Amino acid sequence: MQHPNIVEFCVYGDYGLFSDPITRVGGEKCSYQIPTYEAIKGVLASVYWKPTIVWYIDKIRVMNQIQTEVKGIRPIKYNDGKNDLAYYTYLKKCRYQVQAHFEWNYNRNEMKNDRNENKHHNIAKRMIEKGGRRDVFLGTRECQAYVEPCRFGEETGYYDELEQLAFGLMYHGITYPDESFSDETKDKMTVNFWYPVMNRGIIEFPKPEQCTIHKEIREMKMKLFSEGNNFSGLKEFEGVE
Repeated sequence: MQHPNIVEFCVYGDYGLFSDPITRVGGEKCSYQIPTYEAIKGVLASVYWKPTIVWYIDKIRVMNQIQTEVKGIRPIKYNDGKNDLAYYTYLKKCRYQVQAHFEWNYNRNEMKNDRNENKHHNIAKRMIEKGGRRDVFLGTRECQAYVEPCRFGEETGYYDELEQLAFGLMYHGITYPDESFSDETKDKMTVNFWYPVMNRGIIEFPKPEQCTIHKEIREMKMKLFSEGNNFSGLKEFEGVE
């Protein structure tokens, strides 16, 4: 289904770290070979987000060859304030094309007066042109990234001629209570897993509720917003084309 509020952009950076939870037990981190759904959703949230909408990542296109680089890091040991030595495996020379769209967050009835599709879509596109509202990074804070508009599918990608590549079981993202649309995940923080497959450089993401593997993390209630208290209602953008 083609949505009318699609946005397309390119995100790139020297390094990315989409860490596999399995490798973090010993205090070290190793990146997945491709970005997670949650990481790209985080990029888009840094570009533009309001509780009125829910961003869905439709697909990404891997533009550069998948390469890794190991770095020796000295993270702080918070129990005694000293440093420890750990090795982090980063992706390097990352570049991805992204196609995404937003839908209304119907869990947010307090936001129903803010459901102006053209307004949110136009603001999102302008924020992409400006590089985002907040700092953008690829997976972790030290992996600074940059955003710019693009047309999905243009330019030549490294994996355009590769028929298919599977990546096995992989973390997809977290479903929070305010973005839960099923009884199974209501009032819970739930982590989702899936089996991604890249076809000619393109990875199509299922929606979180379409993932077949879920794990409940804990009970959680969603935060409520009220206009004039902790929500502006986007009045500063009224009348902006």
